[in-house]
Amino acid sequence: MALVRLTAAQATVRWLAAQHVETSNGEVPYFAGVWAIFGHGNVAGLGEALHGVRDVLPTYRAHNEQGMAHAAIAFAKQSRRERAMVCTTSIGPGATNMVTAAALAHVNRLPVLFLPGDVYASRRPDPVLQQIEDFGDGTISANDCFKPVSRYFDRITRPEQILDALPRALAVMLDPATCGPATLAFCQDVQAEAFDYPQAFFAKRVWRIRAPQPDPRELDDLVGLIKAAERPLIVAGGGVLYARAEAALADLAHDAGLPVVETQGGKGSLAWDHPLNLGAVGVTGTTASVAAAEAADLVIGLGTRLQDFTTGSRALFGAEGRKLVQVNVAPHDAHKHGATSVVGDALAVLEALAERLDGWRAPFAWTELATSGVPAWNAIFDASTRADTRPLPTDAQVLGAVWRASSDDSVVVCAAGGLPGELHKLWRTRMPGGYHVEYGFSCMGYEIAGAVGVKMAEPDREVHVMVGDGSYLMLNSELATSVMLGTKLIVTILDNRGYGCINRLQAATGGAAFNNLLADTLHETLPDIDFAAHAASLGARSEKVGDLSSLEAALQRAKASDRTYVVVIDTDPMPTTEGGAWWDVAVPEVSVRPSVNAARADYDLKIKQQRTGD
Repeated sequence: MALVRLTAAQATVRWLAAQHVETSNGEVPYFAGVWAIFGHGNVAGLGEALHGVRDVLPTYRAHNEQGMAHAAIAFAKQSRRERAMVCTTSIGPGATNMVTAAALAHVNRLPVLFLPGDVYASRRPDPVLQQIEDFGDGTISANDCFKPVSRYFDRITRPEQILDALPRALAVMLDPATCGPATLAFCQDVQAEAFDYPQAFFAKRVWRIRAPQPDPRELDDLVGLIKAAERPLIVAGGGVLYARAEAALADLAHDAGLPVVETQGGKGSLAWDHPLNLGAVGVTGTTASVAAAEAADLVIGLGTRLQDFTTGSRALFGAEGRKLVQVNVAPHDAHKHGATSVVGDALAVLEALAERLDGWRAPFAWTELATSGVPAWNAIFDASTRADTRPLPTDAQVLGAVWRASSDDSVVVCAAGGLPGELHKLWRTRMPGGYHVEYGFSCMGYEIAGAVGVKMAEPDREVHVMVGDGSYLMLNSELATSVMLGTKLIVTILDNRGYGCINRLQAATGGAAFNNLLADTLHETLPDIDFAAHAASLGARSEKVGDLSSLEAALQRAKASDRTYVVVIDTDPMPTTEGGAWWDVAVPEVSVRPSVNAARADYDLKIKQQRTGD
């Protein structure tokens, strides 16, 4: 057997560079690159090794470890989970900075490989700089924080361990049922240790992403339920997009008269103006979709986790005798809420249904009823997004201006606060992949960093970032990265001077205005932040505008710009667009405040509608 002597780090990156995957666009390297911020725990080992393969596995430098991990995760999401990236840091705060991003990837079922440096396996300099010391367990390091937020975790304490660990990690990342982050905590002394590796280990390997076919018996159950239903409804989730099943869904909805509503992850499964698309569902849903969800007697979850924003905290799909089917590649999700489960790839299931339902149509009265609410919703859209004479524009009005300025193939990127709710209801997605909102973990700070990854995945598409002032202040450093890498973004900062979304939630639960808007804090001096100047200091082009017409003109300048362009506009923190289902946010049972007691009384009525037994 031919052997080659390499350090463990050299062998790792050589193996990573040899991994390829079959995609819808042909065979490509699975790993598009490595994000690296070097420190003493990875610069000598992995840093030297990455330099040696930089022509086939490029290394990108970021400004914040959480931000670079967000970029890697967004790249995987925009690539429909067909490709991924690697992130490496040193052993201490660099590693723990990525834990939040690992949790985001875990919740959203998105692949990323984390290679944080770790302590010395030999323990020669124990404790080494930045080492966490557990008084009762000598095997603990800071990287143990990754365990609950990784789909696969291993600690590399011997150079030969990568022979098993690397293929196992990649197998988890590529399996649609287990897809998520993998962490290989890489002891820094082991990175530099040499071993005689089999030459065959580094041969090119082409992986295939599974598309599990449904069990015929489960498919029979689903077909029987559909044909027996009077008011069937499809809930399209992210699994539709990952399976590239949007065309099959559009055809089935049209041919069978099946109305469709979309989750945050599934938005864009149908074009916004498809006649059977009722729009966003759940807490951030349209009036049309919420009405259909309340009336449906059969709900078919298609590639969705059915989290509480989708189900209205299990109170939305409440029709008497309602039945639930969950179609999902992951058995964990397929069995949620007492559903009839169909374990399988969304495209495979839709193709099977098209054959089995050929010639069948949902009752005309139901299709007509479900879609009858769309014109009224379109009127709400028009009223919510048009300019008026109010002193400060709403989020919805700014969103409308950005949408009108966007191109057919544009991608909008957002994450946390009130904007995802407005976007879910109001952004009219024209093409699949045009809506990239991280709302599984709802992580503030994802927006700009994630947009860098989106642009890397699809460099020919225009990328619009919508971010609030609070989220921008939390993590903005990858704005400089976007300039440095030439990943041009158009960023609209909506400055409502605080955390407007949670301020509204605080009021809705009877609370006093407290510690959310800057005006309601204990700060002696309220900051007057010049976001345009700050963005310019990071290398972006920028300007602040005073009204919606000026915003639309600025967005045209942004489109013509040769680099990332930031537009800032002040907004009103209070208004939101009508629509949406109830959300379970627990209100105190006892309070001296009458407003809280009133909110609790309303809450007690709402929780009686929850279907907690299924």
